[in-house]
Amino acid sequence: MTKLRVGVVGLGGIAQKAWLPVLATAGDWTLQGAFSPTRATAQKVCDAYRIPYVSSLAQLAEQCDAVFVHSATSSHYAVVSELLQAGVNVCVDKPLAESLSDAQRLVELAQRKKRTLMVGFNRRFSPLYQDLKAKLANGASVRMDKHRADSVGPNDLRFTLLDDYLHVVDTALWLGGSEAQLQSGTLLTNDRGQMLYAEHHFASGNLQITTSMHRRAGSQREWVQAVTDGGLFDVTDMREWREECGSGVVNRPVAGWQSTLEQRGFAGCARHFLDCVANQTVPETSGEQALMAQRVVEKLWRDAISE
Repeated sequence: MTKLRVGVVGLGGIAQKAWLPVLATAGDWTLQGAFSPTRATAQKVCDAYRIPYVSSLAQLAEQCDAVFVHSATSSHYAVVSELLQAGVNVCVDKPLAESLSDAQRLVELAQRKKRTLMVGFNRRFSPLYQDLKAKLANGASVRMDKHRADSVGPNDLRFTLLDDYLHVVDTALWLGGSEAQLQSGTLLTNDRGQMLYAEHHFASGNLQITTSMHRRAGSQREWVQAVTDGGLFDVTDMREWREECGSGVVNRPVAGWQSTLEQRGFAGCARHFLDCVANQTVPETSGEQALMAQRVVEKLWRDAISE
């Protein structure tokens, strides 16, 4: 079988830390090339990973079957739409686009072009979060906290909601079920309109779902707590598992062979996208799925600015 030809757009921090180490271990694919507007900086990254630098997005599209997009959010619509128009399958960092209307247009374009469009919500592919989701058939409550040590500003509320809180909303609603409805919530900002704290409450049938983020909590900690009919579960930083099911406390040891990128879902996310392209199946985090969380975040922002 012919190997998929894979490309990368955007070679900044997230690409270097999370995606290129996975993509560079090409097995069922070849890393065909990378494009970034600033060649001087991009060339160093390409040399480090032995990836050919491609001088334009159009040229990259000609050479690839699938492309991972890690450019700035403000560029997502232009970059992804050009790739889809050229017949290329795309996996893009969240959010799908800077505006909800542009995100919807990209989903419609992918459908017309019959191409795979996926958003890289890596947490859905974290092995411990997947294990936790399997325990929630009789869940009573799920709470997800993702806090920052000291990250108030410099961007405004809407940017932070889309850039960071979107991860919390998407993961929590995926864990609890996509039919969840917003019940109540709080959004606190400083006098510059920058996010300080967010907490929101959703319901999916009998399951209660809470999301929370503080931008100056003194810690980078992320954890999910779940209460079920028969068990209490706690997952910290996607690597530590603790459960109580009537027979004491069980702390699951971190798998010694498992890399951080496996634990945090980046490796699984990348492989899932490429498998979907190869097998022509619908991704777990398709464009349509990504719109659900973005609609919720858009509503949270609009409700906050209208108060």
